[in-house]
Order: sequence, then C-alpha cells, then structure tokens
Amino acid sequence: MTTYSIQYAQIVKNHVTVTTLTPNEIALGQDLTVSSSTAPFNGAHSVYALPQFLLVDVDTYGLPIYDYSVPIANAVQWIDTQSDQAFHAHTGTITYNPVCSWVTAAQIEDWLGIGTASSLDAAFLTQCASASNAFAYRRRQEAGYTDSLTTSPSGDVTLGTIQYGGMLYRQRGSIDSFASFGDGGAVTVTGLSGVIKQLLGIDRPQCA
Repeated sequence: MTTYSIQYAQIVKNHVTVTTLTPNEIALGQDLTVSSSTAPFNGAHSVYALPQFLLVDVDTYGLPIYDYSVPIANAVQWIDTQSDQAFHAHTGTITYNPVCSWVTAAQIEDWLGIGTASSLDAAFLTQCASASNAFAYRRRQEAGYTDSLTTSPSGDVTLGTIQYGGMLYRQRGSIDSFASFGDGGAVTVTGLSGVIKQLLGIDRPQCA
C-alpha cells in the first residue's frame, strides 16, 4: 500500500483531477482512495485518465479538452458528479493498494513438481505467489502495459509469473544465489532470467 500527498485539484464538468506531490505509480483503470480532503474528493474512485496537461473543458461527446501549453505532473483523473472547481492548491492523501492475483501457490507448487507441500512450505509458497504477482504486474506496468489485477493478460504472462515464483522458492535459504548441494556450490545470480523476461513481455517497453 502506498500513500501520496495531494498537491493540486480541479473539477471540470464532472472530471475530477488531482496531482500528487511526488511521482506516483497509479495505473489507468485501477482503484484508489482519497482521504483527509474535502467532500467532493474524499472516497473510493476508479482512475479514468492520467492526464499530462491542464483540463479546460469537456466536449459534447464527453471527452476531455486539454490546454497543451500548460503541462501538469503526477496527475490522476476520475469521473464524479460534482460542481466545478478551478485548478487550485489542495490537501489530502491518495491511498493506492493494487493487489495482483494472477497465479496461486498451487500453480507454483505444480510447476516445481514437489507434490503436496508441508504446512511450512505452503506458507512460503503463498508468500512466493504474492511476491511474483506483485513483481510481474509492476514490471509490466513499468514497460507500458495496462493489465487487470485479477486476470492474467495471457498464457505466457501466467507462465512467466509462475516461473518467477518458482525461482523465489528455490532461492530459499540463500542471499543472492540459488541454493545448491553440488560440488560447484551456489550458482551466482547475474540477473532476471531471459525466458521470464520474454514470457512477461518486458524485454523492452510496449510499443503502440
């Protein structure tokens, strides 16, 4: 969960825009909660747009019209039936808590081929699933993808997320290497597997 301080706010024809004091990782279509603000802004909202310029009007089709000579930073926008307010300094906080659930501990367990896990292993597998879901979602978001938090976008992304979770499980008991009982000792980790990068589609940013 991440909390951001609100810096500015504006309402134009039911389009509510707020900016955060610091850069944020809020994604299009995701949910956030505004608190410690005023009634028109407080509450749970779904992100409609991430504008980069000042909103000045809304056309007859309901589409925002921006002033491209006035850039704004760290902005998020949602739709709510409220009275207009000019762009102004504002206070409050935005809480953003995306929870990705693309794969489960059972899927990672099957991929590892370890059979029925003990209760201790099951708890760690659940932790690995949570971490791999969060990692895969964040890395794809950084690469320019807009994904659902509850449904994996494709089979290759699912497999990449499972494989990353399996890698986390196999690193158990080590610092930065895979545990090994071979004569060669631990295997040094030099970076994220190229196969996982390919499956997740994060070799390079997505192109429009």
